[in-house]
Amino acid sequence: MSTSIAPRETVDATGRARDLLGVSRLTNAALTTWLHGLPGVDQVGAEGRAAGLGTRSIKTTAKAWAIDTAISMIDLTTLEGADTEGKVRSLCAKAMVPDPTDASTPRPAAICVYNDMVGVALDALKGSNIHVAAVSTAFPSGRASMPVKLMDTRDAVRAGAHEIDMVIDRGAFLEGRYLDVFNEIAQVKAECVADGHDAHLKVIMETGELVTYDNVRRASWLSMLAGGDFIKTSTGKVQPAATLPVTLVMLEAVRDWRDLTGEMVGVKPAGGIKTTKDAIKYLVMVNEIAGEDWLSPQWFRFGASSLLNDLLLQRQKLKTGAYSGPDYVTID
Repeated sequence: MSTSIAPRETVDATGRARDLLGVSRLTNAALTTWLHGLPGVDQVGAEGRAAGLGTRSIKTTAKAWAIDTAISMIDLTTLEGADTEGKVRSLCAKAMVPDPTDASTPRPAAICVYNDMVGVALDALKGSNIHVAAVSTAFPSGRASMPVKLMDTRDAVRAGAHEIDMVIDRGAFLEGRYLDVFNEIAQVKAECVADGHDAHLKVIMETGELVTYDNVRRASWLSMLAGGDFIKTSTGKVQPAATLPVTLVMLEAVRDWRDLTGEMVGVKPAGGIKTTKDAIKYLVMVNEIAGEDWLSPQWFRFGASSLLNDLLLQRQKLKTGAYSGPDYVTID
């Protein structure tokens, strides 16, 4: 680790947090008071609003726009122990040319892989503007020491990853050790920008393990306070993964964060989003809750593997008027 850069970035995050909290010293007690002072989430209201937005229907040109926008927001993902160089290269080839029959098809935003596959993905995506994202900090469990988590991140950044998807220590969060989680995120963020690098940091909260919407709101604010560029629902390894109500709470958080600080933070639901209908529900929610500024791959992503295929089939349906069989798209 670059000792001259990482601590400086951590101090910057701590200084800003002190300013926002109005305290002279950032302590766990101060963070606890501030986070527990956030308005509570009305569970019935959040679930009802999400369900209502999920019934919205869009047609024709609006649907075509939504499909293309959703494709452009995908982090096309393979995160299996059995991943091979061949599988990663195949996924990258699909990202480069999602539909060989239609050159106007947008490309996904990124390929998401384990950090030992970053070099393979970068080589396969050479000449494109598709980013390479790497999971980090002992993904998916987050059960490792900080030196291991930082080395994990450093390896991915030095390999050339444009984006880092880290997992927080959910055990620490659930025990109320908010300062430990804050410092973890801030130090990982420092690794993302050390030695002239500029990797964006997505903070995975694993919302399925946070139990309550209040915890999702607190984890969202804590992640933004510590310097996360994106807040992300899930690893995809824990159920429930992304849900509409959880994403609604996160979108409210980034909207309110911009109102408070003037800064935009992205949102990434991941896990279980498989159909065009699902994706459109999320896009409607983004527009209604956070606003149209977030309707861009710069500020909203889908963590997915099978979603792209359904979007491509629905896109072909709009173009031709007939459904294509699943053999018209490549198997991920």
